[in-house]
Amino acid sequence: MPVLFGVAFGVSFLAPATPAAAHNQLTGSNPRDGARVASAPARVELRFLAKPSPTTTKITITGPDNVVAGGTPAFDGSRVRVPFKPAAAGLYIVGYQLASSDGHPVKGEVRFTLTAGTAADPSASPSAAASTNPAGSPSAAASAEGAPSAGPASATPGSSTASTVPAASERSDSGSRWWLWALGGLVLLAALAAGLVFRRRRGAR
Repeated sequence: MPVLFGVAFGVSFLAPATPAAAHNQLTGSNPRDGARVASAPARVELRFLAKPSPTTTKITITGPDNVVAGGTPAFDGSRVRVPFKPAAAGLYIVGYQLASSDGHPVKGEVRFTLTAGTAADPSASPSAAASTNPAGSPSAAASAEGAPSAGPASATPGSSTASTVPAASERSDSGSRWWLWALGGLVLLAALAAGLVFRRRRGAR
């Protein structure tokens, strides 16, 4: 009789703990709640007391200005990993909602701060990218084609422009030489003519 009484007392003592044990709860996270991280992790991991169901578990990650920064969760036993896509430095909130085995909903959140900024999303502001008017745009190309050149093109050593300069100087040198030869010939002819005239005058006397 005392043995039966002790067994009954033990069962009655453990009975209230059964519904509480059926409630799932968060046991840890990476990054931890309240952490300040300098570099953005590739994923956020949540660890639960029991294995959460993928069909009834919802996990979201929001960043500054309520920007969505989480991807599709991956379930691995009692762990859930969510790809992290940070937008900028600031506070990030990981919210989770799941159902326990007794149907009781469990909600909570993990907060951490990203202290270093990251590159902006290329699809965030297409209008801003268009307004910058990159060098490869048609308008920039048209303006580059219509703009005058900064200066005359420099002639290469083997170009025709460079080769015409020595040819012109050679022609000018040869022309001046011909004038000298012609002038010398005229002087010589004048001297011969004067000599003949002088001889004839002497012969006449």
